[in-house]
Amino acid sequence: MAQREKEIVGVGTFPAPGDRGTVVVSGLASDAHTWNLVYLQLVIEELGYRVVNLGPCVPDDVLVAECRRIDPALVVIGSVNGHGRTDGLRAVARLRACPELAATPMVIGGKLTVSDENVGRHARALVAAGFDAVFPDQASDAADFTAFVASLPPAPQPALSAGRPR
Repeated sequence: MAQREKEIVGVGTFPAPGDRGTVVVSGLASDAHTWNLVYLQLVIEELGYRVVNLGPCVPDDVLVAECRRIDPALVVIGSVNGHGRTDGLRAVARLRACPELAATPMVIGGKLTVSDENVGRHARALVAAGFDAVFPDQASDAADFTAFVASLPPAPQPALSAGRPR
């Protein structure tokens, strides 16, 4: 077994936490739910990423500042309150306006609106605004999200200089 993998008895082998880079998980400014963010964190960590969970009710300015500081391999936004479309459109515009985040994969999922109507239209609007993928609770499941995250290339490793990261 490779040194950077760990074996879970009866389950198989998983990458060691953090081998694939850092993911920012965040709620939106108007969403006070936390259980979804904790669940996302656990799933993403099982896929070999370090996770910085910003928690619920994250103002757009804080989300942008933290993503600029962290330079994540992926940004994951979760919504439970039904304002994912409205808040997500605003947040992704702010994130994509930063040149250093322009190519960062970004996804949103959960309850996009307070109605279950026109889910596909809302998802397409979010993709058009800058999200790489949208996982509405009515039309996707954890396997869809996991497959997307697992398909991402690993984050580049820092160059070494005299045995220390630069």
